[in-house]
Amino acid sequence: MTSTFPDISISTDRLVLRPFEEADVPALAEMMSDELVTAWTALPHPYTTADALAWATGKAAAVRTEGRGIALAVTEFLTQRLVGSVHLDHTDWRVRSTELRYVTASWARGEGYACESVLAVAQWLFQDQKFERIELRTAADNTASQQVAQKVGGISEGVLRNAWIARSRMEDGGWTEIRTDLIVWSLLPEDLDGLPGPPADANGFAYPEWN
Repeated sequence: MTSTFPDISISTDRLVLRPFEEADVPALAEMMSDELVTAWTALPHPYTTADALAWATGKAAAVRTEGRGIALAVTEFLTQRLVGSVHLDHTDWRVRSTELRYVTASWARGEGYACESVLAVAQWLFQDQKFERIELRTAADNTASQQVAQKVGGISEGVLRNAWIARSRMEDGGWTEIRTDLIVWSLLPEDLDGLPGPPADANGFAYPEWN
């Protein structure tokens, strides 16, 4: 039998993580069209309003209902503005393990939102859902994403060689695909013991194969 996560929202001092909704479409389309998101993810490029609408009104919810994980919009508590997303996928319900990916909007970087949202989801997974392992995968040259993984207590476990295709800008302004390694990080419940409050964001993403 396939298990599923509950349909939930998670709150921190500054953020609310909740299911995506149609009102998120304009901000989502803008966020996913950013150059760094294009470079380090497998999202469609250009990322259109139609792509955002399909995700916010159907595909995001299907991640949960099909038992693959859960996709949450990250919003500011005070303004309700979309600042990012956290996505759990490839969930193994027997092992109680899942892969975590994240994106931060370009205008919201440097505020600590990525680390704050990742830690909130990790604490919920370990405490409420009794999970035993979270895995993050960061491209070898994506140092900002690696800093986020480190700051939330992630332990580097090794390298998956030649395991990802990133994008790089060409001189004519177009994009070309480049093969790269993936660094594998893990979080276990004990890795969060003794961590200070949510650490500073590092403009990071950990988002291979977002949808």
